[in-house]
Amino acid sequence: MSVKLLIADDEDVIRRGVTKYIQLHTDRFDKIYEAENGQQAIELMLQYQPDIMLLDVQMPLKSGLDVMKEAERAGLNPIVIILSGYDEFKYAQQALRYGAKDYLLKPTRGADILKCLNQLADEYLEKEQKEPDEVDATQSNQLIKRAEEYIAEHYMENITLNGLAETIGISSGYLSALFPQTLQCGFVDYLNKVRIERACVYLEQNYFKTYEIAYRVGFNDEKYFSKVFKKIKGMTPKEYRGMKKWEDE
Repeated sequence: MSVKLLIADDEDVIRRGVTKYIQLHTDRFDKIYEAENGQQAIELMLQYQPDIMLLDVQMPLKSGLDVMKEAERAGLNPIVIILSGYDEFKYAQQALRYGAKDYLLKPTRGADILKCLNQLADEYLEKEQKEPDEVDATQSNQLIKRAEEYIAEHYMENITLNGLAETIGISSGYLSALFPQTLQCGFVDYLNKVRIERACVYLEQNYFKTYEIAYRVGFNDEKYFSKVFKKIKGMTPKEYRGMKKWEDE
């Protein structure tokens, strides 16, 4: 089983050095993605959904904490290690509050970073391997049905993969695998589809502004809502509203 790693640090020497050191000394990570700022880290995270992230706290555009918040909002649950030169306890508190597994202070030896990453990778792989390789189709359908029903009732809330899995009573890794197996799409994609379909109803009613609709269906950012809407519907919310208004005339 493979493990995907995202390394985000605005210092090129550190980022590339850590990547090279990991590639030379372990084969646990078959994919390593690099981000030179927080915004790029968010984009790579949403695109590739890494299993583990090594994040610098202070980066241009978005901080490491912002990346963690975005992961939670998107329903992703990667293992996170915070790497920072800022020896301030408030950063450690915030990182731990958002689920960071460890907090390393610069300068940190490559061997220490690798040791931490290897330990977390082993824990991740052990957890994943404990899940059944095959599951009865009826059981799979029942679990996904429960997930669908919960999402239908709570799509406007901050639903995370981890929280949904806990509600159903299975691991997040297991649930993450069931979505594409049963619904041919991942958890985030399915949740977004439900939210966008509900947004379409609001747009057709023409009662609320776009940003109001975004919040009503579970998005905390109007721009991100519009981006997801266009990806799914092939047009912006404004264009969709205009099209429906023209059809009704």
